[in-house]
Amino acid sequence: MNVVSVMAHQDDEMHCLGTMLRCRARGDRLWFVTLTDGSKGFVQRPDISPEEAARIRHEEMSALAAELGAQYINLRGPDEFLYDSPDVRMEVIEAIRRTGAHLVFTHFEQDYNADHTTTARLVRHCAMQSSLPVLPTSTPPLPEHPAIFMIEPHGPFGFVPTHFVDISDCEAEKVRLLGCHRSQEEAMKATAGVKAGFEEQCRRRAAYWGAQAGCAFAEAFVPMRARGAIKPFRVLP
Repeated sequence: MNVVSVMAHQDDEMHCLGTMLRCRARGDRLWFVTLTDGSKGFVQRPDISPEEAARIRHEEMSALAAELGAQYINLRGPDEFLYDSPDVRMEVIEAIRRTGAHLVFTHFEQDYNADHTTTARLVRHCAMQSSLPVLPTSTPPLPEHPAIFMIEPHGPFGFVPTHFVDISDCEAEKVRLLGCHRSQEEAMKATAGVKAGFEEQCRRRAAYWGAQAGCAFAEAFVPMRARGAIKPFRVLP
């Protein structure tokens, strides 16, 4: 299968990366798609130029993808100003078609960041259109609608997971790979009160979900309730 993370920003794959590692272990091909350039993520360096910030974020995500032998598509939309528009929809449709997506991970429909919730809405619409011929792009339509699962949000929102993936054996590798996002670990430590960076941020959440699922570490998901997005067969590892 082609397994695709479609997220607003570089590092937003944080809450599905362990599951993607499990997918890779069973022979799946991995793709990462980001809709924005990530240029507003340098809260620890507010004077950095947008161009330099975007360059760093792109290189960090590219490094993570390269370590996994994965493909990376960066749509480079303006960070913190992502809107649902005809042009953006066509870019997302083309990206989903290009990946040949069978399984998509994206944001939960409620979250603290508007780029995240906009991405979830775009994926809902564009995944449907990715398998229909009415909106032509450079890549032909997919043969069928991909399955879609939403990751946990950052914050106290109405997220009630129905699916769990045991990532106990790959949690350490997940944290190591997220270290590629060095700029965001610095931002996290500087402003979010997360002293250990990704290690603390990821492991306390994965341990919480693991306690619900009966394992050491887990990632939790909600299927996107959209036509074609829920499958009558198992797609998660």
